[in-house]
Amino acid sequence: MFIAKKGYWAMFTGGLAAVLASTCCLGPLLLVMLGFGGAWVSNLTLLEPFRPILIGIALLAMCFAWRRIYRPAQDCKPDEICAVPDVQLSYRFMFWIVSLLGLVAIGFPYVMPFFY
Repeated sequence: MFIAKKGYWAMFTGGLAAVLASTCCLGPLLLVMLGFGGAWVSNLTLLEPFRPILIGIALLAMCFAWRRIYRPAQDCKPDEICAVPDVQLSYRFMFWIVSLLGLVAIGFPYVMPFFY
């Protein structure tokens, strides 16, 4: 079970870092789409200088999650949760969903000019 939790936390960290990396661009667009406006929306670029660092953290965390999910440790006993095929399948499904969302969040600032 310890192995499965490590994979979960790596996926969570990767997804969170990807969302934080795109906050400078995605946040103002979402607020404008929801009807919020004003000059203060343009000041939501506080995390933009940290974007490359957050992208690196996201990619590193996703690599660790991939390693934990697709190359499980040899010490997984047959009666533990990491040996259940349905659990492995659900972790793999969640991994690809989080990876897709992370890719969208990381790539969003590059396609953002097409929306404004």
